[in-house]
Amino acid sequence: MQAWQVHEIGEPGEVMRLAEVARPTPGDGQVLLRVRAANVNFPDALMCRGQYQVRPPLPFTPGLEVCGETEDGRRVLATPVLPHGGFAEYAVADAAALLPAPDALDDAEAAALHIGYQTGWFGLHRRAGLEAGETLLVHAAAGGVGSAAVQLGKAAGATVIGVVGGPAKAAVARELGCDLVIDRHEQDVVAAVKEATGGRGADVIYDPVGGQAYAQSAKVVAFEGRIVVVGFAGGTIPSPALNHALVKNYSILGLHWGLYNTKDPKLVRHCHERLTELAARGAIKPLVSERVPLAGAVTAVQRVADGVTTGRVTVLPSPENGAAA
Repeated sequence: MQAWQVHEIGEPGEVMRLAEVARPTPGDGQVLLRVRAANVNFPDALMCRGQYQVRPPLPFTPGLEVCGETEDGRRVLATPVLPHGGFAEYAVADAAALLPAPDALDDAEAAALHIGYQTGWFGLHRRAGLEAGETLLVHAAAGGVGSAAVQLGKAAGATVIGVVGGPAKAAVARELGCDLVIDRHEQDVVAAVKEATGGRGADVIYDPVGGQAYAQSAKVVAFEGRIVVVGFAGGTIPSPALNHALVKNYSILGLHWGLYNTKDPKLVRHCHERLTELAARGAIKPLVSERVPLAGAVTAVQRVADGVTTGRVTVLPSPENGAAA
């Protein structure tokens, strides 16, 4: 089979190599999956760079979430067991962690529903307790993680403010349903949020960016507001001023979705059921902006790493699944 492999640490575009390799052999409690679609995540790039919290042994195949088909014909969502990731024709996954792919979504959309949307659901509902009528601020609102949070926020009845970089991403954020879109290249984010909220600020802030985005968040979080720290796509890990959190009376909440798989798998399944229900009634639908064949995976991962994509980019190893030629 064909699979992308990383034999050394570096930029994805330089270290990912397409190779002919043997199909992976499932271990105890694992299943072999034919990969129908593999979603590209920013952590795929971090793994290539050796900067992710999970560091699989070399060589490894990136690809953290897939829609796959079991040998008995079931269509499922899975997080492949590394080093046999999803940018390949076949992957392996833990049988106990398989989730049924929603009928309302095609393979690419289903692959994109898993990590990003579960992260959003846990962040907004489990951690921040977002309520209808509250104001939600989403950084990188047109990106893969941010777009999921925007849709989930709207489904929860929140007023959603999206922060983006550039007019193309602003257009995407509006299409996703943001009530207000702020272009950080053209506008003062802090001033725009304060004006939009009458000086009160945002009740919940969803931050997958870090760095300057977090500094802005601390300035616009409302009384008893909650900042959900999801990641550091901006490349800088901020150092929160705890005295500031004290005097403004807000909470800083960390979210690592992967921990729920080990700490509370039943809650992960509950989350998936809620997401499946939302997808069935059309309240959420992953924005798959690009569908690329297996040969295009390296370019896709590098573009996600560079922050130039919108929505989700999905790799489709099988031509019959609709990849562009």
